[in-house]
Amino acid sequence: MAAKTGKSFAGRFGVHIAVLVFVVIWTIPTLGILVSSLRDKDQIVAAGWWNSFASSSQSEAGRLPAASAQTQKDGKYVIEGNIFGDGPKREISAFGVKSSAPTQYKAGTVAELNDGTTLQMNADGTFILSSVKAFEGDRGQRVYFASSAPPKFTTDNYDAVLFSEGIGRSFMNSLTVTIPATIIPILIAAFAAYALAWMRFPGRALLIAVIIGLLVVPLQMSLIPLLKLYNGVGTFFGVPSKTYLGIWLAHTGFGLPFAIYLLRSYIAGLPREIMESARIDGASDFEIFVKIVLPLSFPVLASFAIFQFLWVWNDLLVAMVFLGTAPDQIVLTAKLNALLGSRGGNWEILTTSAFITIIVPLIVFFSLQRYFVRGLLAGSVKGG
Repeated sequence: MAAKTGKSFAGRFGVHIAVLVFVVIWTIPTLGILVSSLRDKDQIVAAGWWNSFASSSQSEAGRLPAASAQTQKDGKYVIEGNIFGDGPKREISAFGVKSSAPTQYKAGTVAELNDGTTLQMNADGTFILSSVKAFEGDRGQRVYFASSAPPKFTTDNYDAVLFSEGIGRSFMNSLTVTIPATIIPILIAAFAAYALAWMRFPGRALLIAVIIGLLVVPLQMSLIPLLKLYNGVGTFFGVPSKTYLGIWLAHTGFGLPFAIYLLRSYIAGLPREIMESARIDGASDFEIFVKIVLPLSFPVLASFAIFQFLWVWNDLLVAMVFLGTAPDQIVLTAKLNALLGSRGGNWEILTTSAFITIIVPLIVFFSLQRYFVRGLLAGSVKGG
């Protein structure tokens, strides 16, 4: 008994450790995207997101004022000011006048340049450039310095993405595609699953076999034939090929086999006594389906809704084939793909867009997650 208890405890402990590992693996990248989306673009380039709560160091270049800003003090010509001007102030640790040695001098020291010219740059950015000869030229002395900036978080990235980059419109386009493409197959599959589970009609076994066979058909293999068929029907009726109706029907067709299979497995496991009692009381199949089967099947319906919603929301291939790329049609994944090509170096734009993309799936999953496990165990327990 003690050995069995020890094995049970070890098994539970192993499961908890495995779950913890998966949670950490999933959470860390998501946290990184969130933190990066709230950071200033200069700090994203300077340091990784895990350093975002500490001051970041970076090398910069600047130019001192031209000769017209010089004044005379104690027989020398002096140019002084602050290298940061009116911008945000940072702390300088070192400076230099050559790109090959940008941190040659420590902040606060007086650097001997040439011909009696000296430069002193302090940690707060103030500088004094002095010479025994008058400065000449319209371009000031080029300087390099290493500075550290305090952590800076901002929501400007979200303002730019939602209102300047067209992501907000694409977000609404994705909702327009995803919500009907999730509801329609659930409605159809629920009726079909009940019929295949509790109604007797010719060809029922063959139809179940066909549905199971469709589960292994690759989406990519059926995409082009389906598109040709849809374009042919659209040409016959004189309707455009790139419409929301087309992508709704496409996602419905691709999602129905799995939906029917999952729902049928669950509905077939409902207690037979409930069905027989309802029929004895004179209930029709439609009344049994609406008043008994649907309420009892809510866990599996929610489970499939999560699968279907996540798949449609994250889809790019079907959206590119069945929907256009006009501003009023392009979905979020296609818009992000375009941004990735045109803004490969703008990490603040890409991370912000990526986090906006995962917000809705996270909300859907955590809203329905209590039904998720029950739906995955569909039909494994009688009446479950």
